[in-house]
Parts: sequence; C-alpha cells; structure tokens
Amino acid sequence: MTNLEPDLRTETVPGFDGADLAVHRMGSGRPVLLLHGLFSDANTNWVRFGHARQLAEAGFEAIMPDLRAHGQSAKPHDPGAYPVDVLVRDLFALVEAIGLEDYDLVGFSLGSRTAARGVIAGLKPRRLVLSGMGLEGLAGWNRRAAFFLDAIDRFDSVKHGDSAFFAVSFMKTQKVDRLAARLLLQSVGDTTPDELAKIAMPTLVLCGANDRDNGSPEKLVEALPNATLAEIPGTHMSSVTEKALGEELVRFLSA
Repeated sequence: MTNLEPDLRTETVPGFDGADLAVHRMGSGRPVLLLHGLFSDANTNWVRFGHARQLAEAGFEAIMPDLRAHGQSAKPHDPGAYPVDVLVRDLFALVEAIGLEDYDLVGFSLGSRTAARGVIAGLKPRRLVLSGMGLEGLAGWNRRAAFFLDAIDRFDSVKHGDSAFFAVSFMKTQKVDRLAARLLLQSVGDTTPDELAKIAMPTLVLCGANDRDNGSPEKLVEALPNATLAEIPGTHMSSVTEKALGEELVRFLSA
C-alpha cells in the first residue's frame, strides 16, 4: 500500500494456517476491525476515500486487514489453503493474534458476509456494521459467487455491455490474482436465514441508495434481531467513495 497517510502502520499477522495477512492500522483508541469487499483491499475500501481517517479523528483505531487472496496478503494457489469459510478462520486467527477483546466489527460486501459469519461462529463484537449487503447476499451467496466465477472464467472475452464488464474491469484495476480469487470464491460458505438470529448485538445495515447488488437491505434488517438501516448516496461500486459512509460509521459506533 502506498503510504500517503503518515500515521498508517502496516504489520503482518498469521492467518489460520500461518499464511501472511497484511494488517493496516490508523489512529488510536477503541479498535474497529474493518473488512473490505471482493477484489478490493483495505486501501481501496477504507483509506483512499477517507473513512479510516474519519474514524481515527473520532477517537477510534481503524484496523484493516487485506483478506487472503487480496492486497498485500498471501495469495496461495494450493486448494488446501482455501477450506470452507477460510476467511472466517482467518478472522478468528486475526482477532486472537492482535488480542482484540472489546471491539467493533465493520464489513463491506464480502467483508460483511465474513463479519456476519464470524459472529454466527462465535465472535462477539460490541457493535456490527454490514455495509453493501442485503438479505440475499447472505442467504443466497452461491448465486452471487457463480456470477463472479463466470466473470473470472470469461475474463479475456468480456466486452462492454456484458453483465460482467464492470467486475472484470475492477479485477484488472486491482490486478487480481484470478487463480487465488477463484479458489477463495469456492470456499465461501452460504448462510441460512435462521442463522441470522444469532447476530444479536446492535447492527447497522448500511447501503447505497442505488445498491441492490446483494439483495434487499430492508429484508436483512427485518431478519436481524437488533438492526437499523441507513442509506447513503451511490451504487455498490460508488458508495465506498462517499464521505457519508465514514460519517455513518462514526455516528453508529460513537452511540
């Protein structure tokens, strides 16, 4: 990550199997663990558009890993490095390695899926934010994954106007390791609606007003025991560029 932020610190912690995970930190204070979206990284989701800075200035420490197969983290090509729910396994390993006990948890898109499944598996953050996510993105992930697997398979032939064009363009911009990404996509477990009842802490469902890529945020709020909805401007891709995203994170986590 190009360090344009003088107080941005980067370290490496072991994933569940010892694979290197890059973790970027900014600020000091109450820890907030932020998980980025598919094909993205901590810089793209949280640093570049000022969200980490907003959190740091509000008295939080933004802790931002690059997920396995993303950013500066390991991108193994061994299928054995991608068991079911590998990102959740890495999340548990990261929480333990950093020594997090009293913290908040934030995800965007794939990061939201990972955060939600982490809580279902036993993580206990004080507050949870699921951004860029609707009910179908959690409870119908296999259909969403199939779209991205198809985009990877047709990577070199996708043209403008194809439904996969923007996904392929983003992969090119991010210089995604397609083999690692494919293995990762096949490892992500689906979530059943009844499992969502285990997410009992105060939860903010945060979504772009024109973002329904992962289904209905309203239905997700209804399915969670203690959730509220906030909308910000933008689509799935553009909402992460909005200052309002960081403002809503600060508002909810400061309550």
